[in-house]
Amino acid sequence: MKPVSEPTNITLAVTGASGSIYAAEILRALAADTRVTKINFVASDSALRVFAEELHLSGRNDLAEKLLGAPCPKLQQHAETDIGANIASGSYPTDAMIVLPCSMGTLASIANGLAQNLIHRAADVCLKENRPLVLCIRETPFNRIHIRNMQLASDAGATIFPAIPTLYNHPQSTQEMARNFVHRVLAHIGLPQPNAYQWQPD
Repeated sequence: MKPVSEPTNITLAVTGASGSIYAAEILRALAADTRVTKINFVASDSALRVFAEELHLSGRNDLAEKLLGAPCPKLQQHAETDIGANIASGSYPTDAMIVLPCSMGTLASIANGLAQNLIHRAADVCLKENRPLVLCIRETPFNRIHIRNMQLASDAGATIFPAIPTLYNHPQSTQEMARNFVHRVLAHIGLPQPNAYQWQPD
C-alpha cells in the first residue's frame, strides 16, 4: 500500500499500551504540520488510564488540549463508543490512520475484523478502502497469538510499525527518542518532517 502524497486528513488513535509519550509527540507534530488540515483523535478508555499514570493527565474532557497546551482548531476528538462518528464510514475521506501506541488487544480486534469500538471500526474502514493504516504495536515478548495477529493485519493491508526507538541519533532524553520515532512514522505515510534526523554514515 502506497502512502498518500502529503495526506491532509489524519486519524490518530491511542490505546491502552504503555507509551503515552509517543502519542503526545505525534499529536504535537500533526498539530504543527501545516499540510495537515484535519485530525480525528480517538483515545480508548484504557489509554486514559495510561495517560494519567505516565503523563499525569486525567479525564477525557479537553485531553488533546492538555497534551498540546493549547486548543487546536483542526482537531476533532471522538469517544471510542461513538460508532456513528465520521471516521466510521468509508465515504469519509480519511487519508491515513495511525494507532500509537497499539495494544495487543486492539491489534487482535483489527486483525480479526471485530469492530467493537470506533478505533476498531475506523481501522477496518481503512483496510476495506485500501487506505494507509499504521499499527505501532507496543509489547514484549510476543506470544504466538500476537505474531499471528500481526501477520493477519499485515496480510489485510496494515503496516506493523513497532514502537522501537532509534539510538543512532544519540538521543539525550526519552522525548527525543519518542520524537524521532514519530518522525519516522510520519515520513512513512508521506509527511516527512523538516527537522527529522537522517542517518549520514559518511
